[in-house]
Amino acid sequence: MPAHMKRIIILVFFTCFAFTGYPQQDPQFSQSMFNIMMFNPGYVGSKNAICATAMNRQQWMGFEGAPVTSAFTVNTPFRLFGTDHGAGLHILNDEVGFESNLSINASYAFRMDAGNGKLGMGMGFGLINSSLDAEWFVPATDSHTSASGDPSIPAGNESALTMDFSAGLFYYTDEMYVGFSSTHINEATVEYSPSARPFLSRHYYLTAGYSIYLNNPSYKALPTLLIQSDGVMTQVNLGSMIDYDDKLWGGIFYRFGSAVVGTIGLELFNGINIGYSYDFSTTAMVRHNKGTHEFMLRYCFDLGMDRSPQRYRSIRIL
Repeated sequence: MPAHMKRIIILVFFTCFAFTGYPQQDPQFSQSMFNIMMFNPGYVGSKNAICATAMNRQQWMGFEGAPVTSAFTVNTPFRLFGTDHGAGLHILNDEVGFESNLSINASYAFRMDAGNGKLGMGMGFGLINSSLDAEWFVPATDSHTSASGDPSIPAGNESALTMDFSAGLFYYTDEMYVGFSSTHINEATVEYSPSARPFLSRHYYLTAGYSIYLNNPSYKALPTLLIQSDGVMTQVNLGSMIDYDDKLWGGIFYRFGSAVVGTIGLELFNGINIGYSYDFSTTAMVRHNKGTHEFMLRYCFDLGMDRSPQRYRSIRIL
C-alpha cells in the first residue's frame, strides 16, 4: 500500500474516534453512498451516466410520530464550451411527529481534471417548505402553560417557505473518492410567526470511500466513511460492503453511539439496482421500536451518443 494512502487511512480512523455524537436537523440515510448528491452538490455528473435514485426510510417502526423520509434524485454530466459540468435535482420529504419538511433543490458542478482523477466544485439552491400540524398535549394542572399562552410556540397549523443554499467539493478516481460539503449555508430562518422563528443550522459533511480488490477479482471490499456535523454535535458512520461482480453486495456499518446497520442489494438488469438496509438501535430506543427499514431503487444508463444506451456498471459507491 502506498505511503500516502496509509497516512490517509490513519487520518480517517483518528477522525472517526475523535468525533462522536448526533446530527440535529438533516435526515439521515444508511445507504447514503448511493445518494451523495443529497448533501454534496460537487458530486453531480461525477460519472458519464444519468442516474435516478429513489429512497424511502421508515425509522423506529412502531414508535408513534417516528421519522419517515422519502427522497428522489437525478443527476447527469454534460459538456459546454469544451469543459465538463454536472447538473442535478433532488426532492426530499421528511416527516417527524407533526412537523413536515418538503424541499426541492437544484445542483450544478464544474468538473476539472486533477491528478489521476477529477474534481467537482458544486453549488446548490433550493426551497424548503416547513409546516406544523400541531396537536399539543398539556397536562391539566396549574403548573403547565397551554400552547396559546406561550407566544414562542405555534398554537395550530403553520407553514413557512425558505431559501436554502449548499456547496461542496468532490474528488474521485477509479478507486476512491473524498468529498467535503456544507448544507443550509445561509442558515435560513423559518418564520412560523413573529415570535416563533427557528432556523436551519449549517451542516458539514465529510465522506470518503475506497475500492479494494480481493484475491478473487470478482470480489472487492468497499469501505466508506461519512461524518456529518452541525458544529455542535457530530455523527460518524463507518463500515464496508463486499461486492460480487458489480451485481450483488452486502455490508455492515456502525453509526457511532446510535445503531448497527446491515445492508444488501443487487442489480436486477440493465442498470436497475435495488437495495435494503436495516438499522438495529444500540441506544435505549431499542426497547421501544421495531428497527428502521430503508429501501433504495436506482437506475443508471450510459450517455454514449454514438451507440445505444448500455448498462452502467460499477455504481456501488459512485
